[in-house]
Amino acid sequence: MLVDECRQRSEAVVPLLQSAGCHIVANPAPGENLLEQVELHRPDVVIIDVDLPSRDTLESLRSVQATEPRPMVMFSQDDNGETIRRAVQAGVSAYMVDGLQRHRVRPILEAAVASFERHRALQLELDRTRSELADRKTIERAKGIIMKQQRIDEPAAYRLMRKTAMDRNRRVIDIARSIIVAADLLGRGDHGT
Repeated sequence: MLVDECRQRSEAVVPLLQSAGCHIVANPAPGENLLEQVELHRPDVVIIDVDLPSRDTLESLRSVQATEPRPMVMFSQDDNGETIRRAVQAGVSAYMVDGLQRHRVRPILEAAVASFERHRALQLELDRTRSELADRKTIERAKGIIMKQQRIDEPAAYRLMRKTAMDRNRRVIDIARSIIVAADLLGRGDHGT
């Protein structure tokens, strides 16, 4: 997808991108909702060609990355470090100054896609790790409740939770959550862990 605030320039850029092996799935008109266009056309890469990226442009990119993450390459005439930093924070994978040149397009796009995929994999791993940590804390809290209520040690509490999970064909984390909800409802939850 090519996003360009200047229709005349985008008419010149489309053939350049096509000659570099790009298939343009969309070229939204200035003012069109970028997120809607990305959701509609599902491009592999979003290419933004602007003289100076505006706050509105960066906000549009940020909303796309929050909802429909895509590799984004920005070609701009603005070499200001603060502008580049804001563009990267908005989700731009590669920021190029001095315009589009056919021989540079393919390597830039490939580098941006690789960078995006690496960042995305790291984010997914971080999210998975956070979820596992939260699950562990929940299981620990549930074990504490069982230990206190049943007057048993930690391994026995975990075995009881695991057996209950197996008997009910559920996951241990689901049983742990149920224990915490029940204890909170009965006013017996251990809020200290």
